[in-house]
Amino acid sequence: MKITILPVILFGFLFNQLNAQTYNPLWIPDTLSGSTINLSLEEGTKNWIGSFATTSAGVNPSSSTNAFWGPTLIFTKGDSIHLNVTNNLMDTTTVHWHGMHLPAIMDGGPHQPIAPGETWSPYWKVDNHAATYWYHPHLHMMSQEQLLLGLGGMIIVRDSAESTLALPRTYGVDDIPLALSDRAFIGNQISIEPYGDSMMVNGVLRAEWIAPSQLVRFRILNSATERSYNIGFSDTTTFYVIASDGGLLNAPVPLTRYLLSSGERIEILVDFTGRQGQSLFMKAYNSVLPQNIPGGDMFPNGPFANYLQRSDFNVMHISVGPQTTNPITTIPSNLVTVTPYDSLTSVLTRYLTITDTNIVGYNGVSFIINHHLYSESFIDYQVPLDNTEIWEIANSGNFSHPFHIHDVEFNILSRNGVFPTAAEQGWKDVVLVKAHETVRFITKFTDFADAAHPFMFHCHIALHEDEGMMGQFVVVNSSSEVKDIINNDGVRVYPNPAFDRIFLSTKGESTIRGIFIYNSLGELVLSEKDQVQENQIDVSSLRSGIYLINIQNGSGQFMKSSFIKN
Repeated sequence: MKITILPVILFGFLFNQLNAQTYNPLWIPDTLSGSTINLSLEEGTKNWIGSFATTSAGVNPSSSTNAFWGPTLIFTKGDSIHLNVTNNLMDTTTVHWHGMHLPAIMDGGPHQPIAPGETWSPYWKVDNHAATYWYHPHLHMMSQEQLLLGLGGMIIVRDSAESTLALPRTYGVDDIPLALSDRAFIGNQISIEPYGDSMMVNGVLRAEWIAPSQLVRFRILNSATERSYNIGFSDTTTFYVIASDGGLLNAPVPLTRYLLSSGERIEILVDFTGRQGQSLFMKAYNSVLPQNIPGGDMFPNGPFANYLQRSDFNVMHISVGPQTTNPITTIPSNLVTVTPYDSLTSVLTRYLTITDTNIVGYNGVSFIINHHLYSESFIDYQVPLDNTEIWEIANSGNFSHPFHIHDVEFNILSRNGVFPTAAEQGWKDVVLVKAHETVRFITKFTDFADAAHPFMFHCHIALHEDEGMMGQFVVVNSSSEVKDIINNDGVRVYPNPAFDRIFLSTKGESTIRGIFIYNSLGELVLSEKDQVQENQIDVSSLRSGIYLINIQNGSGQFMKSSFIKN
């Protein structure tokens, strides 16, 4: 997508627009459902600043002059669905079904690119709990730009347990999708930078919604590329969190603030009963956020400086109107029974690190997972099918990162050893790992063994993800499947799994000059240099686990492989 920046910067006009005490009606996206759904990714424009056309992109836009965001997809648990996604953009893209449990080849991560003019047709059986999910681009090094231009949409999954509860669920009336984001404009064009100066809800600046005077359900998605929103209401209204990323909670949790990081979703109930004629704001109370939380960080200048930094600002104006017929007016005392995975059933703990570092050739600080930047050819973990695992993520850096894992939902076990709050005790796929914090979660990899197609885990700040703060894993159901994927660089490692010694051969050349073995944390644990005798190395000192090997052949070239140590 090519962006043309106008030479005239419309500061005065934009300032007046941002500060005007007028509001724009909240746009509620259309819905699509059924066994077959067709999506078209289109370029176009949208008029945010007066009559000036802004280059944008959307999914199934109503016209080329209204290209932004996309329809809400409604699935029912147990249904088999087929999607046809046609890329009518000038750039390659992907569509990732964020939070959905599905085969890796259908996931829409960086490994499933859709070239311009092509149609991608994923399909799967819906096996998620009733909750709010979303879809968005996930092309490596292009996620931030394509998200900012407007690609994405929400997903609602329904199931039998949710349908029996007395909850608001009339879409667009008392069940309202809210995609929160912000944009920076240069002239009348979107600037591709992490933070914006203008708050948007469903792509609407200064959004206003007329609420019925009854119980309302807001499905809130943080679709921003970086900023977190500390959600609350201007009159300190108590709201009730009923669902996290992947499903309903045991019971509604009363709160006046909720810190929602990029990629996260919550569902809340707000009671407007008896408040007809009143008005209030949904706000982001970000003035209390510290420097190391996205949105609390302050910069005097440069690409990260923004009008909204560490401030309280309005998200949406709400005017309360009349009740609908047959309104829901009572907050239920209980919802569903959440049965988290039992930590005693975990077969292993994986230790992941988030660190700040300086990398040669990169400007400034780089954020990395497991001590390395993302490489499409490197598989961080081979996860055995049906494994229940604890993932422990230690952030030694000075900034907080929303950690997202594909394929599975998880239960948070602890933050720095402390049990999670009630609102975080449901199903999650994104967790904000704060600076100098260690988060432990438990999950189970129950389906979709496929040694050839990886799932991703990454920071959900789009810029960090684009810059390589990302890893990948495959789910495998036998050691032979592991062998198929690990010998992907012309290297044979045997026996595999290994016990006390491994032998190696390299394609087309017999001499090996060096062997360098790294553990899952990226630490060098064993090496052999200068004419390796008989192309073998003693690994009896290594603990059980999965290891990466860097092999230097006789020509000085490096090749990668890996092996399992029993």
